[in-house]
Amino acid sequence: MALSIFQFLLFSISNFFLASSFQDLLLLSVNAQSHNLTQPSVTPINFDLYHSSGNLMEEIRALVHRHPDKLTMETIKAGNKGYGAEVSVVTYCKEKKDNDERSKLRILLSFGQHGRELITTELALRILSILSEEKFLPSMDQASLNSALDKLVIKVVPMENLNGRKVVEAGDLCERRNGRGVDLNRNWSVDWGKKEKDYDPYEENPGIAPFSEPESQIMRKLAISFEPNLWVNVHSGMEALFMPYDHKNTTPDGLPLQRMKSLLEEVKHLHCQERCMIGSGGGSVGYFAHGTATDFMYDIVGVPMAFTFEIYGDGTASSRDCFKMFNPTDLATYNKLGDSNASILKPDKLVSIDEYLDGYLMERRNRYGKKLEVLELGMQEIRTYFRLFLLSSVLLLFMFCSRISKSKCRPIVSAIPL
Repeated sequence: MALSIFQFLLFSISNFFLASSFQDLLLLSVNAQSHNLTQPSVTPINFDLYHSSGNLMEEIRALVHRHPDKLTMETIKAGNKGYGAEVSVVTYCKEKKDNDERSKLRILLSFGQHGRELITTELALRILSILSEEKFLPSMDQASLNSALDKLVIKVVPMENLNGRKVVEAGDLCERRNGRGVDLNRNWSVDWGKKEKDYDPYEENPGIAPFSEPESQIMRKLAISFEPNLWVNVHSGMEALFMPYDHKNTTPDGLPLQRMKSLLEEVKHLHCQERCMIGSGGGSVGYFAHGTATDFMYDIVGVPMAFTFEIYGDGTASSRDCFKMFNPTDLATYNKLGDSNASILKPDKLVSIDEYLDGYLMERRNRYGKKLEVLELGMQEIRTYFRLFLLSSVLLLFMFCSRISKSKCRPIVSAIPL
């Protein structure tokens, strides 16, 4: 399902929807067998089939080196209070020219935000292999795909949480947080820090402040400078296609809702056999998530299509068996996952994306203007709180003056009884 969805996005966001066979997903070659080495009922990582974090990033670097005409790569480093992190970003853009990113539709994809979700990073490698044309989509005319890709700039973050991934590879297969125990998908500023009744710091520690973590700081700067037209945060643990919001049981109103819902329903119909859950993260999962990346991308960065895709989950796995819960563990499971009856779409059956983004670029410039490029931590939230403070001050001043005015009209009464 995962690769099929992203094939769909790569083609549709430029003008068309692309559908492909689920069988291509099998090329990821994933397999595994038990989790905690001290407990035989728990599935460990099979490194003969899954890449280690080091090997995966080295393979991506080699891929970029072989295709400088299509791919570039930068590694961004940041640190805070003695903790350092680095995030690698691969950019796909053919015929690179000055300001070329502004003349094309821009896609930002993030994988591996949670350390235990190895399958998402394998998908990132697979997508980059297709973009470089070292691997090909089945039953797809390459010329048609290239024509669509000419209109795109795609930034791929293959492994957002490298430090957390290393913790998983060292044996803690249930770890989702970064190298100092903060959940990177709770460290963003929209509705940051709120805790539900079932809050578990091992799962959802938001950090000491919004963007306290170097990884989140890097991703925020990347998003604000790139200004993507589409954002997808790729996770595993279930099969679902989520739009904002994660922190409340509502979705955006009006045209934005119609655009996102229509696109997700099309993806669900073509690739999920109606299995995938669709809706807001907060309204569909069964709990609210505060301080997520997708809510920030939609509310603060202003991305018109902001999604969280959950690409795989084993609901039968024990809560202890985290690797099996979040990642396919054998070829048979992958065969079942890839068994799709969705037809391969021909060029004459592709659907235009114009209805989803029509007029948005103009709306976005009017709404946010050029000042968004220098937007710093929480500026929009600060402005909102400042306005509320001013309003509250005016109301209090009015009440105070009104009380003084009334007191002047009353006779003076001694406080001491006579």
